[in-house]
Amino acid sequence: MAANPAPVARPPRWWPAILLLALGLGFLIWVQLGTDTDRQERYLRSFLVCLLTSVLLLLWCLAFSRLRWRIRLATLGGVVAIVALLTALIRIEGVSGDLVPIVQWRWAAPPAGAAPVRPATALGTAASNAPPAAAWPQFLGPQRDGTLPGPKLARDWTNRPPVELWRITLGPAWSGFAVADGIAVTQEQAGPQELVTAYDAATGRPLWRHADEARYATTIAGEGPRATPSIAGGRVFTTGGTGWLNCLDLPTGQRLWSHNVLQENGGKEPEWGFSASPLVLDSLVIVPAGGANGRSLVAYRRDTGAFAWGGGNDSVGYSSPVLQTVVGVPQILVSNGRAVVGHDPADGRQLWRHPWGSPHPHVANPVPTGPDTVVASAGYGQGAEALRVGRGTNGAWSVTRVWKSIRLKAKFSNFIARDGHLYGLDDGIFTCLDAATGEARWKDGRYGHGQFILVGELLLLLAENGELVLIEPVPAELRELARFGVFDRKTWSSPALAGDHLFLRNDQAAVCLRLPRAE
Repeated sequence: MAANPAPVARPPRWWPAILLLALGLGFLIWVQLGTDTDRQERYLRSFLVCLLTSVLLLLWCLAFSRLRWRIRLATLGGVVAIVALLTALIRIEGVSGDLVPIVQWRWAAPPAGAAPVRPATALGTAASNAPPAAAWPQFLGPQRDGTLPGPKLARDWTNRPPVELWRITLGPAWSGFAVADGIAVTQEQAGPQELVTAYDAATGRPLWRHADEARYATTIAGEGPRATPSIAGGRVFTTGGTGWLNCLDLPTGQRLWSHNVLQENGGKEPEWGFSASPLVLDSLVIVPAGGANGRSLVAYRRDTGAFAWGGGNDSVGYSSPVLQTVVGVPQILVSNGRAVVGHDPADGRQLWRHPWGSPHPHVANPVPTGPDTVVASAGYGQGAEALRVGRGTNGAWSVTRVWKSIRLKAKFSNFIARDGHLYGLDDGIFTCLDAATGEARWKDGRYGHGQFILVGELLLLLAENGELVLIEPVPAELRELARFGVFDRKTWSSPALAGDHLFLRNDQAAVCLRLPRAE
């Protein structure tokens, strides 16, 4: 009888791998060219497509490829080795504004940051050689709208660029500066301690630090407090990342009173940390708390810290309350977790409420564009809406939508209204809209998710990459006038301008620049 013939090895099965690669590439193209999602969502979907394609290719190689087993095992070992090597060599230091991971070598030393201190530790004498008496006492400036009438700034920085007066290392945080009486105040993180820190505005010399045992930190959002302090009547009012509201003495940093507004009012810590800057209004300090049963927005007595009033039932968002006049009535506007609301500043009661968007973060403050019109904007594909607020003869309030546009998605930078137009960062690209119709005038300039303020007729934009950009806001086109490098890494904190002294910071350092004035 003839011997059984040796089995014939079947060739590798390549077509599933080719099909998977083609499908993965097709989905990537579809995701990137799709117009129904914002850029952050496209990045996330692209990452998931790549990850899923890679996993399926590995599964094909191990179970369905018909490759020799030593090749399959070598492929598996190579994948495991690459993942282990990358884990050993790099670490993720947060994400960009578009949710793209920022990686660093593991052996790169982290910034020194701020050293832990005991509460209200005095570090120096009173401020001296202060800049001009002009102040930036709170988030977005004196009127909390990101605008100043002056000084008149030079339009050309070629021969007269900004002058760096001082640069210091800071602990991580995304707070900005508040400046008054020659003192610049911000917030930082020092290990388990959340700090309120004061510096001589003219020299950067530390004056005092107040510490609380509190810490907010996530890989995506970063570490440290997020809100900018408010200064009024010789006092500093701050909110930390976990909801601590402090009242401190401006000259010394001594704590006068404090509350945890989230715990006391039944609120929940937001995913990206408590971010609202306190609004000081006459004898009150007003902050969102996100509690039910009339504790969405709350007020405390400025002098004693006693509870004054509460109003609304919405969860907390990330915007800061702002006093505006709408339909001739002064009211506190705030963009909450799922609504835009107007509150009576006398007792906190809700005057009107407009359901607003999705569960994604709402950060930008609502901006009035007329006597009865307010515009709200948010990122993550939500866009902007213009709302007409009305009040009947019987006192009843009403809200109707005037227009809705996907052309202004202010993710976490505020926007401004000027001469009938809106200027802001639409998913990191500067844009101009007609305030009356929502129609786009232009969209140009990739500055990332930075922050800006309007000074007279010019915009000072601190881009996400750390560059300071001078822009003339006009509805005809993007008119960029000058650039000046300040930082070389992610920068999200809002600028502060006192006189011609510009205070800038990110999560590692702070800089004070003297801006050239127009001759």
